[in-house]
Amino acid sequence: MIFLCLKHEQTSAIFIYPLKFEIMISKKEIINDLPLFECLTEEERTLLAQKSELKKKSKYSFVFLSDEPSTCIYFLLKGTIKIGTHSVDGKEIIKSIIHPKALFGEMCLLGEEKRLNFAKAMNENIEFLAINAVDILTLMKTNHRLSAHFMSQVGKRLRSAETRLEALIFKDARSRIIDFLKDNVLRRGRKVGFEMMFKHSLTQQDIANLTGTSRQTVTSVLNELKKDNLIYFNRKSILIRDMAKL
Repeated sequence: MIFLCLKHEQTSAIFIYPLKFEIMISKKEIINDLPLFECLTEEERTLLAQKSELKKKSKYSFVFLSDEPSTCIYFLLKGTIKIGTHSVDGKEIIKSIIHPKALFGEMCLLGEEKRLNFAKAMNENIEFLAINAVDILTLMKTNHRLSAHFMSQVGKRLRSAETRLEALIFKDARSRIIDFLKDNVLRRGRKVGFEMMFKHSLTQQDIANLTGTSRQTVTSVLNELKKDNLIYFNRKSILIRDMAKL
């Protein structure tokens, strides 16, 4: 536990106070800032803050592994996480990339007893909020708006998964890579003059795993687009020069 030391000016006595209350306030501020919990009452947010736990992990470490007990949901606060699994031949398959404020590990609220996927920090340290699934389910029984918000989030994830599956079936590798660039710049990009840029922490192998292609194909397509002056890229960002022409 962290303590706060204060010295009395007249008596020079030193008083020591635990900072548990300050930590709880910090967690409540985080919960206040999460879209999923905007429907909660002040009392419910305070209770959730008391039951939640702030955690940190170093880069490339796992938040959870496949087959581990599925007991908590998480909200990413800092860094980037990839959610994925492995094929029978050991190849990594990335299902989604998680950015700050996003929910992950939510399948425990839908009956998952053991994790089907892994959650792994990417190339920077991460911070996240962990909440026991039992505490969330208890809140859902009395706050039906929370249940509706959660189902809306799950619905968006399912629609995104369906879109990726359709792309794997109906689109070629080049189109899937270009769609990946467009989707990321629209969701997370910013304008730079007349161009659009998004920062990322993905390797070309990560992009390949996300788009169902090979690293060599990703390298080839990116270099072709760069040669045609449609994009510019480095290890941490991709600049799209003209969305209409891409």
